[in-house]
Amino acid sequence: MSAARPPADWRARAERAVERGRRLDRWIPAFLLDSPVSRIGYLYGCTVGWMWGSVWSRGRVERHGPLHVFRGLPSWAYPRGGVCVGNCFLTGDGPTNARLLAHEAVHERQWRRYGFLMPVLYALAGRDPLRNRFEIEAGLEDGNYVRRSSR
Repeated sequence: MSAARPPADWRARAERAVERGRRLDRWIPAFLLDSPVSRIGYLYGCTVGWMWGSVWSRGRVERHGPLHVFRGLPSWAYPRGGVCVGNCFLTGDGPTNARLLAHEAVHERQWRRYGFLMPVLYALAGRDPLRNRFEIEAGLEDGNYVRRSSR
């Protein structure tokens, strides 16, 4: 996804979205977050990511820190510019850089924290990256959702 010019008040909207997500987190029982239970969900996500990437990837599989980057997937096999499932970043042939990989590494950490809850919570956060607390926390600029500011 190429960076777009967001609405003028996007930062305030983003802060509100993150705060809503944190309020929601307070309702999640502690034994489900950063726990043996979430670890099982994370490992399940890693398995799904590895299987999907192994079937559809036509490029190199690269290791970047905690991430395994599966490249060369057909565009229908992942949303937007790519998707992180567990510790797998599934993407096409587009360029990756250190900032994008840092963005995806935050998603990997989110998978470790939330486990099985991650896909559900992500879906509840919505497809609009400017309102999706997981994309905001990972960095909208690093994820190429908004243009990098000069500040």
